[in-house]
Amino acid sequence: MTTRSARRTRRTTRTLQAAGVGAAALLALSACSSSDGSSGSPDAKKSPASSSSKLSGTVTVFAAASLKESFTALGQEFEKAHPGTKVTFSFGGSDSLAASITGGAPADVFAAASPKTMAIVTDKGDAATTPATFVRNQLEIATLPGNPHKVASLKDLTKSGLKVVLCDKTVPCGAAAQKALDASKLKLTPVSYEQDVKSALTKVELKEADAAVVYKTDVKAGGDKVEGVEFPESADAINDYPIALLKDAPNTAAAKAFIALVQSPEGQKVLTEAGFLKPTA
Repeated sequence: MTTRSARRTRRTTRTLQAAGVGAAALLALSACSSSDGSSGSPDAKKSPASSSSKLSGTVTVFAAASLKESFTALGQEFEKAHPGTKVTFSFGGSDSLAASITGGAPADVFAAASPKTMAIVTDKGDAATTPATFVRNQLEIATLPGNPHKVASLKDLTKSGLKVVLCDKTVPCGAAAQKALDASKLKLTPVSYEQDVKSALTKVELKEADAAVVYKTDVKAGGDKVEGVEFPESADAINDYPIALLKDAPNTAAAKAFIALVQSPEGQKVLTEAGFLKPTA
């Protein structure tokens, strides 16, 4: 091979190498564009639940009873986005759940119906993160379908012979109801105090009570089994709902991802559609 031919061969080789590098860079850029959603394809936009790295295992969530429907839906969404994960829930009165957590019950996440019940956990040092308010909830009166007793106000619940159910005062919905009654200077003796808001609603659904003071979200979840009556005093007894990662969470990574889903626009949409109020700025 002549010297001139050798030089021509080396130039051709360098040109092909440069073209190869350029093509690789173009492929990498294309991949990045696809992964960050800039391609505009329907599948490019990832939900918050699916944006993190590979997750697995069980996430145990202790949550206020009023969150049952919306959190169950979010749990299903989380499992769908993260194959190999499972979200298990323990729903109930926030005070009872808090006591279980401080007593050593294994859990990853706690979502309470009031800052006061969350404080039971944080005061014991059992929360790994500062609780963040993710929704608020407002009270409403649940009556029998058609409102046969013509309940139109909080004062109407004091009518003689009317069977009314309240949540226990230690439960957030009961504390809020008592706050509204105190502000209105009304005294009410219920036929029973229930340990969580779902139990109070069930009394009306089963026609064992004529009315109950519950949350708007519970009235909505009750469908045609109950009828809701708003009352202005409820505006002064709105509950903030805080959520926190627990200190001894068995599955920290998945727990953080679930909390992120709850706080995301996707999670907030599910919660507001259930009747919850958005947290204040």
